[in-house]
Amino acid sequence: MTLVLASQSASRRAMLDAAGISYEAIPAYLDERGLEANLDGSPAELIALALAEAKALAVGAERPDALVLGSDSLVAVDGRRFDKPESREQAAEHLRFFSGKEMQLFSAAALVRGDKVLWSHVALARLHVRELGEQFIADYLSHEWPAVAGCVGVFRIEARGVQLFSAIEGDHFTVLGMPLLAVLGGLRELGELQA
Repeated sequence: MTLVLASQSASRRAMLDAAGISYEAIPAYLDERGLEANLDGSPAELIALALAEAKALAVGAERPDALVLGSDSLVAVDGRRFDKPESREQAAEHLRFFSGKEMQLFSAAALVRGDKVLWSHVALARLHVRELGEQFIADYLSHEWPAVAGCVGVFRIEARGVQLFSAIEGDHFTVLGMPLLAVLGGLRELGELQA
């Protein structure tokens, strides 16, 4: 199997590495914000899935010989979607908004060959954000910025981001940014991994 990961995400690469899956990483270059704007008003899980499929299809057009894995994550809090913060100040604003609320994290994945989506899946994790004080937010960002600039939800669960939450419901891999167990199942369904 020639698997291509349509991502530069260190977290997604680490998951595949740890699972013993061989792959090549080729980032997908597409206008994610433009695609999201076209889907405005759609549920967050459908937008996450559309982005995962679009990434895989973009790379699949370049590598029609390969099976391409696209993945994307979206965060919604109180019905509002959040993208990666564009600045440290915006990251602090996001954290203030998340304080004391439930964060819904949708992680989607799609497997594509050429221009055909062969498999897709969306998983949901519910992360309960504790009440965050101003001093905590400032200290947190002094340690985690700019590492969390590329993270929806402004956290890395494998780092200090774990301190944001009082409880987490959902799969660990989904929280990391890709529903790995489902992806492995999809690869088995397609005959790309041993049953």
